[in-house]
Amino acid sequence: MDLGDCYRLLGLRSGASFAEIKASYRRLVQQYHPDINPDDKKAKEKFIALTEAYKLLLEVVPPISIPQQSTQSSGATPQEITKTYSEQISNQTPQHKPKPQPPQASEIEQRLKWKTYEQLQQFLKARRFPQAIALAEALAERMPEDAEVRQWQAIAYQIWGRALIAQKQLPKAKIYLQKALKTDPHNKALWDEIQLDFQKLEQLL
Repeated sequence: MDLGDCYRLLGLRSGASFAEIKASYRRLVQQYHPDINPDDKKAKEKFIALTEAYKLLLEVVPPISIPQQSTQSSGATPQEITKTYSEQISNQTPQHKPKPQPPQASEIEQRLKWKTYEQLQQFLKARRFPQAIALAEALAERMPEDAEVRQWQAIAYQIWGRALIAQKQLPKAKIYLQKALKTDPHNKALWDEIQLDFQKLEQLL
């Protein structure tokens, strides 16, 4: 199940916020819960699929705490100032001093980027390739112009492609290697490595 399937299964648009994902999941699992549909096999399968999709999306779209500029004067608690990344952006209002705002937004983006990179590395080391792919794709949707993010996404595709070659899933391996080239076509080092992967793939076909 890829990231797009997870969003569609929960009836959401791609890039939905953590709050939207949680609300949609709660609504749907109440509808398809086995206790409510004890003899309905399709409902049980739907419930399991919804839960898997929800768990995967939670790994990709974690809630992010964003400190306000004047928490001491307002007396706000950590719970009150906690928002998802998407909510913070959509609810932004002009300030009396607009100049400090862009660096703050940039800092949030960078924290998100490097936190996601660390999680991506953990997934790849644990050979949790579908989760790594979903995470890389989600970050690329948020930061489509970032060259480093595009490179990470391409590398995740390539590593998954190599793993699929080792598993003899050759047609699927070819798809992911092609995705890697398409994602970062100007990366010569990556291109050279993938050409070697394609040579190995052709020998096995």
